[in-house]
Amino acid sequence: MSDFDLYYWPVPFRGQFIRGILAHCGCSWDEHGVDAIEGIMDCGVEKQPVAFMGPPVLIDRERNFAISQMPVIVIYLGERLDILPTTVEGRMLSAKIVNDANDVLDELTLNGGREMWTPEKWEEFVPRFRKWVRIFADTGARNGLSATSGFMLGTEKIGVADIVTAILWTTIADRFPAIKVLIEDASPIIWGLSRRVGATAPLAALNSKSFEDYGNAYCGGEIEKSLRKVAG
Repeated sequence: MSDFDLYYWPVPFRGQFIRGILAHCGCSWDEHGVDAIEGIMDCGVEKQPVAFMGPPVLIDRERNFAISQMPVIVIYLGERLDILPTTVEGRMLSAKIVNDANDVLDELTLNGGREMWTPEKWEEFVPRFRKWVRIFADTGARNGLSATSGFMLGTEKIGVADIVTAILWTTIADRFPAIKVLIEDASPIIWGLSRRVGATAPLAALNSKSFEDYGNAYCGGEIEKSLRKVAG
């Protein structure tokens, strides 16, 4: 029996952070398809494994515990699998990085596709996107990170902050070459870390499997179509 159940759409996007941590830590998990996700979304909240509006949802089978909301799931797994820093400051910086990554996803999808991208909107957004990359870079630089060595929070081994950072930037860069150029140009430090962490065996295998399972999909839907028109 697998260690966890994961309910998330068949695209990388927010679910990839959870998959990345599970893969890095050698955990097993079962992914549930669209029908199963829609089934628990549509039933009454009192019948859901945890009351929630939309995926991701993670169920820890050993502890019979269910939780939703990507940033919370990631921090839960960090605690559960012992890949968070030992200090409260390090834990809070890890949570800050996870929430920053979630904000980047919201901005890339214009808050879940409430609007669609136009060339004008994208041109206005590019400086803000570059600033997001530099925000991550500054956090790492303050903790001794360079393009070729170190980790986001100055730890001796890969932690939540590094996995989240790597997955955030490599997932979109691998699917949008024009955005990859923006990331590399904005911060060689962040791009170096992202590629180093992403090249570790568990994350490299996850990335390959994601392309096999989802093709070149990123977030899906009309918002991805509009993003590809301006940044594809």
